[in-house]
Amino acid sequence: MKRIVLSLGVASLFFAYSCKNSPSSKQQGVQSEIVKSDITDEQLMDKVQKDALKYFWEYAEPNSMLGRERYHEDNIYPDNDKHVITTGGSGFGLATILVGVERGFVPRKEAVKRLTIMMDFLAKADRHKGAWSHWINGETGKTVPFGKKDNGGDLVETAFLTSGILMVREYFKNGNTEEKALAKKCDELWRGIQWNWYTKGGEKVLYWHWSPEYQWEMNFPLQGYNECLITYILAASSPTYSIDTETYYKGWSRNGAYLTNKTKYGLPLYVKHNGAEEYGGPLFWAHYSYIGLDPTGLSDKLVKNYFDLNKNQVLIDYKYCVENPKQWKGYGSDYWGLTASYTRNKDGGVGYTAHMPSNDHGVVTPTAALSSFPYTPKESMDFLRFIYTKQPEFIGSAGPYDATSINYSNWFTPRYLAIDQGTIAPMIENHRTGFLWKLFMNTPEIQQGLKKLSFKSAKYGIK
Repeated sequence: MKRIVLSLGVASLFFAYSCKNSPSSKQQGVQSEIVKSDITDEQLMDKVQKDALKYFWEYAEPNSMLGRERYHEDNIYPDNDKHVITTGGSGFGLATILVGVERGFVPRKEAVKRLTIMMDFLAKADRHKGAWSHWINGETGKTVPFGKKDNGGDLVETAFLTSGILMVREYFKNGNTEEKALAKKCDELWRGIQWNWYTKGGEKVLYWHWSPEYQWEMNFPLQGYNECLITYILAASSPTYSIDTETYYKGWSRNGAYLTNKTKYGLPLYVKHNGAEEYGGPLFWAHYSYIGLDPTGLSDKLVKNYFDLNKNQVLIDYKYCVENPKQWKGYGSDYWGLTASYTRNKDGGVGYTAHMPSNDHGVVTPTAALSSFPYTPKESMDFLRFIYTKQPEFIGSAGPYDATSINYSNWFTPRYLAIDQGTIAPMIENHRTGFLWKLFMNTPEIQQGLKKLSFKSAKYGIK
């Protein structure tokens, strides 16, 4: 296992390892059920949401019940990490489970029991000034280093987890005795996170990492634009350890320096995507912060409409795949979507990279198009229908596999990652009903935090 350090500034999500002889044929995957072409759009969305839920419901780490970093149907794992849980991916898993409860895919009472186990585990797990580490041992609750010096708090992964915790709190806070107790546990976890500690002594910017052993040596300030917006929103909304408005505008937006007038395919980019300014970054940048944060009509002092920002990033990715300048076999209007995921190495083994138009290897990652449903419903549905009805080898026991390629003779890796599988059901649900957006945006602290940062959303009465 080794870490990839890229200029994108999303280091905590980029790891890689090679398995040169790892299986990538249908025989080594789990045979999926053939989906008939006459299935309706609603049935297809139900199916992929149910499938993605399996990752967090059936394949959860058995002690903590949180999301495992990865699940491999080929049973090849690095460093015997079957009990390594991921905090950020678990946050997406919490949102996925809420979708499962709301749609009746899982029993509400059973979900409450599971979620209570998760919150009890998180309360006892290692925390670093209130923040959790990127990886945690699901059996012991101890920090699992993501890298030598990355053995402490990871504020971004903590933010993804906290977004899920808050939505669980909001969903159950007016329920029965067990549900109210669960909501109380969520609230206590939220209040214990020392967001302002991660300004490194009051600098007007948040830092990604802090370690009791290595202190601030990772030295990675959170500056836009990438997937980290939700970290600032939560830090400003904290009722106990909040940051001020100046930290957001000086740190995240770099005093407005992250704005751009550049366009691609006639579509404005609005902001400079770190290290990917021509086309925009990998599509998870339009997903991770927006599991709960509703970009619809959302603005701040600098960005006039976050929905347009995200929609344009996705459409640029889509148009690039349709244009297909590298002439990859299979790319087109029903097979598209570039984001960080497993990939096919030149030697045929499995690696990891941040796919995007400026880093295109002929590998399409299903979560890219599927988690973009709110922005591109037609294009995402075309992809969903194609992959389930025309490419069944790309579908495993928990939905679409993490990485696929028609170009390389229908190559795929029979593996799943929590951070990729975990955004599918939530973002599709936000497209269908806005369920998670409503939960998060109506959270009292979030309302106050957004107002504090001069955000506006007529949809939620934030002026």
